Order: sequence, then C-alpha cells, then structure tokens
Amino acid sequence: MRLTVFWQRMADHFGEGYAETFARDHVMTELGGRTVHEALNAGWEAKDVWRVVCATMNVPSENR
Repeated sequence: MRLTVFWQRMADHFGEGYAETFARDHVMTELGGRTVHEALNAGWEAKDVWRVVCATMNVPSENR
C-alpha cells in the first residue's frame, strides 16, 4: 500500500483534521507502543499499520 492510499484511508475514516491528530497522538500497543507516525518512521509497512488501525478502531470491513 502506498502512503498516499494509507493517508487517504485515514482521512476517509477519521476525517481530514482528526486523522493527523490520531496518527500523531494515539499510542497503540499493537504497534509496539508507538503512534502511527512512529511506526511508519520505524519502518512498518503502511498496509500493516492500516491493518492495526482497522482492528483497533473497528473500521468497518467495507472500508478496510
């Protein structure tokens, strides 16, 4: 998954403004105690981060 697709999905689910805030501030144990930004910067694949976000935040299956 390209980062542009990842960020579009984040914006679609959380809204343009909140997607960035969530990615910057929400620490998830499933990402090793990292935020979305930290996980991506640590080398996690965007598709893997998106899967964690989907599972953690109950993203509907049609939006996954």
